Amino acid sequence: MQDAFDVVVVGAGAAGLAAAARLSRAALSVVVLEGQGRIGGRAHTLAARPDLPLDLGCGWLHSADRNPLATLFARAGVALDRTTPAWSRPEANQSLTPEDQAAFASAMQDFEAALEQAARAGQEGRAIAHLPPRATRWHPMLEAFSAYYNGASLSQVSVQDYGAFSDTGVNWRAPDGYGAAICGLAPRSLIVPHCAVLSIDHEGSRLRLETARGTITARAAVVTVSSALIAQEAIRIHPRLPAKVDAATGLPLGQAEKVFLRPSAPEVFPRESHRWGATDRAATGSYYLRPLGRPVIEAYFGGDHARALSAEGPGAATAFAIDELVACYGADVRAQLQPLAETRWGADPWVLGAYSHALPGCAAARRALAEPVDGRLFFAGEATSTKSFSTAHGAWESGLRAADEALAALGLRET
Repeated sequence: MQDAFDVVVVGAGAAGLAAAARLSRAALSVVVLEGQGRIGGRAHTLAARPDLPLDLGCGWLHSADRNPLATLFARAGVALDRTTPAWSRPEANQSLTPEDQAAFASAMQDFEAALEQAARAGQEGRAIAHLPPRATRWHPMLEAFSAYYNGASLSQVSVQDYGAFSDTGVNWRAPDGYGAAICGLAPRSLIVPHCAVLSIDHEGSRLRLETARGTITARAAVVTVSSALIAQEAIRIHPRLPAKVDAATGLPLGQAEKVFLRPSAPEVFPRESHRWGATDRAATGSYYLRPLGRPVIEAYFGGDHARALSAEGPGAATAFAIDELVACYGADVRAQLQPLAETRWGADPWVLGAYSHALPGCAAARRALAEPVDGRLFFAGEATSTKSFSTAHGAWESGLRAADEALAALGLRET
């Protein structure tokens, strides 16, 4: 690897790959430094077997009708499945009666309407303050929803941040893996794996980066590591950037974990359907049964519950998922549920969590985290997105934005 570049991109997740793709079209020397041996970051597809890809991280193209990745995938020939998710189709819900589904949907609408009204009025505070008082039966499920949606409880979520999120409600899948599809867009010739950036010195005329493979210099850098890593100053930046650390601290990563199980008798579980483990408590799993008709069950845990299961150690989330499914379908299914994979994003040293949420009073931190420094340090990642945070496409768009900022600062443009 050479020791001097025009632009260094730190991290090869969705944001870093987008920045590199944009920068590579300009007359620049560009390198992407990735600490892990793989690319994609929180977009990670595991091949449990050749015909069974599992998305350990992001799995749905949210706002798919305007998601830029959907367009890029189509151009690249990536297959997309547009089936409406089971969790949004009443007939595919295995947990609630039609009457209860309608009641829960009404409670959810009332809750989100109250949040939206408060956000429009300029109010801030904890989202939990707006739970519908006449729908206490559904408060546990609304908390569970926050755990999946935000990776955190409603007491930890900013009203203004919740209100800022933009989503069209259209969700598609990449049957061969969302993570694999994102990695397929990577400019691989620019990526150096196993090359963690340890420090960035921005005091001199050129940036000086200490890496696991030695020292390099650059005119500019695009930093795409997670907000959790910035908050912990995992990359030492000199002179320090306390405003960045403060902004990242206000944008912690929530916890969201998945468990994948393979039933030996798949027909026991309805194809392309969904159920909650329980509807009277927040500490429960969300189960997608036989997605795309495949012989797999995807269990999803979020927030404090996911954190507690992770703290118990490997296998705890799998055991909990099996216990809940046994409670739903009977003791006979226990022997047929074979573990395929279990995530531990909260313990992953390259991420330290799932996706970001703004703490109450910290919604403005997203813009602060994205703000360039000295026309040489640029910041990207889902936490810097003001409307599409916590999504892969939000990360991708932020990488394009940071690349454009770098190009403008260098007096260049993509060709």
